[in-house]
Amino acid sequence: MPSNTIVERVAADLGKYPPFDRLEPSVLQDLASCTAIHYHEEGEVIFNKGDALREAAFMVMKGAVRLFDTIDGEEVLVDLCDEGDIFGVRAIFGGSSYVLSAQVAEESLLYEMPAEKIRALIVANPAVSMFFAGEFAKSMQVMERTLTNAFDQHKLRYSEQSCRSFLEHETLEVKPVTNVITCLPDISVREAAKIMSDCNIGSILVVSPENHPLGIITDTDLRKKVVAQPGSVNERPVREIMSSPVYTITGGKTVADMVMLMVKTKLRHFCITEDGTVNSPLKGIISEHDIITSEGNNPAVIMKEIMTAENVGHLKKERDKAEHLLEVYISQDVAIHFISNIVTEINDALIVKSIAFSKAELEQEGLTMPPDVPFCWLSLGSEGRKEQMLRTDQDNALLYADPPPGRGEEVHQYYLALGRKVTTMLLETGFARCPAEIMASNEQWCQPVSVWQKYFSRWILTPEPKALMHSTIFFDFRPVFGEASLAAELKRGVFEEIARGRGFLEFFAKNALQNPPPLGFFRNFLVEKSRDHANEFDIKSRAMMPLSDAARVLAYELRIPDYLSTSERFRRLAELLPPEKDLCLEAAAAYEFLMRLRVVNGLSQQSAGRYINPESLNKIDRQMLRNVFVTIGQVQKTLNLRFQLDYIRD
Repeated sequence: MPSNTIVERVAADLGKYPPFDRLEPSVLQDLASCTAIHYHEEGEVIFNKGDALREAAFMVMKGAVRLFDTIDGEEVLVDLCDEGDIFGVRAIFGGSSYVLSAQVAEESLLYEMPAEKIRALIVANPAVSMFFAGEFAKSMQVMERTLTNAFDQHKLRYSEQSCRSFLEHETLEVKPVTNVITCLPDISVREAAKIMSDCNIGSILVVSPENHPLGIITDTDLRKKVVAQPGSVNERPVREIMSSPVYTITGGKTVADMVMLMVKTKLRHFCITEDGTVNSPLKGIISEHDIITSEGNNPAVIMKEIMTAENVGHLKKERDKAEHLLEVYISQDVAIHFISNIVTEINDALIVKSIAFSKAELEQEGLTMPPDVPFCWLSLGSEGRKEQMLRTDQDNALLYADPPPGRGEEVHQYYLALGRKVTTMLLETGFARCPAEIMASNEQWCQPVSVWQKYFSRWILTPEPKALMHSTIFFDFRPVFGEASLAAELKRGVFEEIARGRGFLEFFAKNALQNPPPLGFFRNFLVEKSRDHANEFDIKSRAMMPLSDAARVLAYELRIPDYLSTSERFRRLAELLPPEKDLCLEAAAAYEFLMRLRVVNGLSQQSAGRYINPESLNKIDRQMLRNVFVTIGQVQKTLNLRFQLDYIRD
């Protein structure tokens, strides 16, 4: 057990970084008391791919750790973890072995935190849960699995080109640091160290009077060649301790180029000169960190930027980066479930940060959140199903605990003000206003639990057309921030209400059959007749809704409590309905194809992607759609038989 002084130091260190900066002091102290501290030399292996998982996650407190895979004998860098980053979190979420290797890139101080403790924090603390949600944040677990899946799916051999393909950055140029801090070779080590300290940099280039690169001094050089050596070498010239020669290149290199260069040379710094040699003037420098975070086109970097954003403008900038990331993933044919998980995490982070900004603004206006009346922010519709990859319109709501007697109006006005601020901020980041005003800014959809329970009870007991329309949106609610137990309570109430009135599911299922598949699609293309979208195909209503509606009905019939996407629902249904396993898996794959088709169309048309010009479809897309429509027909036939819908009168 560490001493009290060490525990306090560890707690202070952990509290500097998310998600532990959200913890109460006593909780942080408890975690710190169980945290082991280990020093590691450069080159040490923390774990190898295939090693059994330890019951701990790691945080880098000083130094850096490389996460990499080995493909055809070549190391492929996946991530560089520096101070404050967490890795090895696969132990938290289960599994048997590591899928990446971790090696110390420079002398490092690592904190090892018990996985059991973190799992308990995830259950107890929404902020910690959100940080680790979806096995994303910095865990890279989904990315690791997707790398293998993507290669298997396309039957690619593990080659340099396939590694480049997964990195998705073949055309993305790495922007070098151009205001390079340099020094002459004759200045003392002490002077060089002072320059590095004053400029808060980890390396300094040694150049000739003609500005030609001669060598480089890093923090590691100072520790190994100065601090660790007997006697004083502070007054000796820097040329005696610099690493030389430096590796020089020309500018214009892409991320893929640089990653492969790092793998080949095992170096972390590259000098850009006019002609790419040491005999011409220095133009810039690229470090390993610049490569990993180039243009912020990395989901972990985008998430970190959102978490530390200081204004709404910064949030929009990061969501714009996510849009570019979406384009890259689509162009590289990355699995759609992986893409939707990534984009959902980013969208959720935007919502959480917008809530934080809004609460702060309300406090400045003299309004504080009722401490005894917790709330939960709900995403609805496609956003609730984790399928909102393009910035379409908002669908959200706010749910809060029933306030004490006499305080109903006061609490309602606070949460309504919060809802209006958050939806306005989301509007500024690029999410459109819902035409039907189904947003937390609408007082109808900003209500306590008891009112929401009455809403759902009315929709279930009186399944008239408007109620069924609401059901397709509100029954896909998902908690994003706040007291998730409120959402769980609401869902339990919905299940109980449905059990009391089986007739609702039958009407719910009947509504799911309102859009039969256009089986004559290719002989007589089923297109819209409206003026705005004449002769375009509505992929949402004609193809996606029949599947999402069917999955929703079955999920509620079988009382599936999890907040799942349509494809995830079908995969769960495949487990729960063995006779329909193959059909459910086909439906899951069909829906993911439709999601990809809509995103591709939306990106190319700079729209929501809903309406597709038939002329834009190639032969493969048309064949895939033919198969999708057959699957939709089989799903609807199964639903019809399951609920005996032919016997229900309209």
